[in-house]
Amino acid sequence: LLIGHDGMRRRPADRAVPPVGASRACSSCVRTADVKDACAQCERLVCQSCSRLCSCCNAVTCSLCSTVDYGDVGEQVLCNGCSIFQV
Repeated sequence: LLIGHDGMRRRPADRAVPPVGASRACSSCVRTADVKDACAQCERLVCQSCSRLCSCCNAVTCSLCSTVDYGDVGEQVLCNGCSIFQV
């Protein structure tokens, strides 16, 4: 196990995809899609339409592990790790 930027335990990247025969549904919309990424924060699978790209570190995150900052600059998606540093 690895420790991420947010201090949470993480699995190595090769373990992010579930084994063959396991459920491969998107954790947000529960649909099965061809292209899936694993959330960089919680490692749940998210489809391309549900994934969000962090504006700060470019990590792929799900809707539970990201927040939208509606600041003066405009709308920014931030992962939980980067949202701590944004004031």
